[in-house]
Amino acid sequence: MKGVLWKFTGVVVGLLAVAWTAGLLWFASTIPKTVADQATHTDAIVALTGGAERIETGMQLLSAGLAERLFISGAGEQVRTSDILGRATPVNPELAGNITIGKAAVDTPGNAIETAQWVRSQNMRSIRLVTAAYHMRRSLLEFHEAMPEVAIVPHAVFPSHVKQDWWRWPGTASLIAREYTKFVLTWARQNIDPRAPSGVLQTDAAA
Repeated sequence: MKGVLWKFTGVVVGLLAVAWTAGLLWFASTIPKTVADQATHTDAIVALTGGAERIETGMQLLSAGLAERLFISGAGEQVRTSDILGRATPVNPELAGNITIGKAAVDTPGNAIETAQWVRSQNMRSIRLVTAAYHMRRSLLEFHEAMPEVAIVPHAVFPSHVKQDWWRWPGTASLIAREYTKFVLTWARQNIDPRAPSGVLQTDAAA
């Protein structure tokens, strides 16, 4: 009896491993390589912290007039607008009044909650979301859940350390594998138990 149980367990584990690997290959192959929509004007640009080129790209899009406001989510308590302006070259100091810094989010679901609160407080109906290409799919899941009434235009950035031939680079392969696993868990949470808690804000954690 134990032998049968072990065999059954081995088959199940094997099937799960095959399914996870197939899903990973699908996920990696569908990571965007370009920005499909580079022209649509939105009410705001939202840049997520936590990776290279995101804030800089958000600033460039603001300077280009693709939105009137820039919201930077999850920047941390110590970050000031002057710090953000110092990262963009060239920079227009007059843009400082158009930038809002969200300091409460500590993860991607928290980014979505924090942004949704700000977007609703400003009566906005559309945003352009800036994050890394490998991070975009999970971010869209979280943001659509947090603000289903808001139109979201994805604007991926492509950090140089994340390689296109990801399977040849252990660091990139590990990054994409972790992100795929988080994506699957996010999808499962939203579709299997939609009542489960998601994001973490620093204000919530301190309560």
